[in-house]
Order: sequence, then structure tokens, then C-alpha cells
Amino acid sequence: MVYWWDGQWFEQDVIQLPVHEPGLLYGATVFTTLRVYQQCLDHPFSHWVDHGDRLRQSLVSLQWPAPDWGQVDQAARHLSQRYPILRLTCFPSGQMLITGRALAEDLEQRQELGINAWLMAPGRYQRSLAELKTGNYFAPWLAQRIAQENKAQEAILTDANGHWLETSTGNLWGWRDGEFFTPPLTGQQLPGITLQHLRGWLQEQGLTIHGDRWSKDLVHTFQGLAYSNSGVEIVPINRVGKEGEGWLNFASAQSREYGLLASYWIKNR
Repeated sequence: MVYWWDGQWFEQDVIQLPVHEPGLLYGATVFTTLRVYQQCLDHPFSHWVDHGDRLRQSLVSLQWPAPDWGQVDQAARHLSQRYPILRLTCFPSGQMLITGRALAEDLEQRQELGINAWLMAPGRYQRSLAELKTGNYFAPWLAQRIAQENKAQEAILTDANGHWLETSTGNLWGWRDGEFFTPPLTGQQLPGITLQHLRGWLQEQGLTIHGDRWSKDLVHTFQGLAYSNSGVEIVPINRVGKEGEGWLNFASAQSREYGLLASYWIKNR
């Protein structure tokens, strides 16, 4: 693979870091992941400016030095010709790593047929400093591995009271009778860029979006579920499992509301 590290290009699958690098020892990094549309960072769906702002705001909040943003922009544009997914990672030293990857091979199948999700124990698996999108992703990573062991593709993370927060890789969507629901942003989950744009588009269509906490009772009233992020866009969730309980079933992939969410990308490509 080709990647850019601290102003230099490399074509290999390894990177050399000092043994005392905080990003290596503690996951002390902040990052953003974006999908590049039509090999163009300036495509309106790539949201390049939003992703850059996310990194800048995180660095200011943490009081870390910034990289040379001009070099970062140039390097990202070069990699955008090769990869549809880019990840930009900032280190406490001001160094930047930019890597790329392909879309998931089964993404279209997941979008069409839906996936299973696994509900995690209350409060046990949550992001560290979630609003900053830090590199310490051990809890969501572990939760997703547990979900996969239970024949699910995503984990659903919860707070200490069992309220649903987000999935291991994205923001949650629910719907009932043409109205939509997303968990309130409480600082315990990532305020996703895709979430913000999709919510704004739905509101422009005159649709209702509720921000209630996702209790068990509320979720049981939903007719469908999905999750969103920059890489997958939107994916329906058809079943949710939990340790010691049966599967909760939804007709998400076939619903009109899911079709409406997905049309945001179809209509605007």
C-alpha cells in the first residue's frame, strides 16, 4: 500500500515509530475517515472541509501542534486518485499519517439485504473522549469482535443505564410511521459528519427527527433500524441480538423509510 507519513511517501505495509510514541502506547491520536466520491475531495459528498475542520478543532482542544495543512491537502488529493476511503491520523507531535483503502467488498450486499447487530452490556463498551474521535478504539473494536462471534456485523454500544448510543462504527437511525429517531448527542458518542448532513437533509424535506434517549421500550416501538458513517453511507439493521435473549427483528431493508434515507446519496450523486 501507498501511504504518506510526516511529509514523506512510502509504499509498504509497515511504519516505523519510536517505542515511546504515545500514539503507539496509548492510542493518543485523533483521526477522521472519509469516503472520496468520483476521486474528488471537492465533491460535495466527500465533505473534505468538514473532515479537516474536525481535525483542526480536535488539535486545538488538545493543544497539540498542527501539521502543514497545505502538505496534508496535497497528499490527500494524491491518495484520493488511488483509494475511495482515506484515513487521516494526527499524532501529539504534529505528525500526520494518511492511509487509504478500498470499500468493503460486501458493502452493496449489506446495503441491499441488511445486517445483524449485537447489543452490548450497559456502559461496558464506550469510546474514549468520543467527541474527539481519538485513536483509542479498543472498546468499540472489542465490541465488534464480540458481535462477530455472535454472527452479527456491528455492535451496539450503550450507556450505564442501557440506553443505546451508537454502533461500533457509526451513528444509529430508527423510524416509526414515517418519523425518524437518532440518539441525543450526549458526549458519549461521535457526532458523525454523515449524521449531521443526513439529518439536515431530512429536515429540509419537512420530516420529523426525534432526539429521545433510546430506551429498551422506545426501541421496541421502532419499525426499522440503520446505521450511518462516511464509509458505508447507510446500512439497514434487520436483527439485534443480546446475550441470553432472542433476536429482535425488524423489516428495515424493505421499508419505505430506509429507501428514503438511501435516496439521499442516490439522488445527489
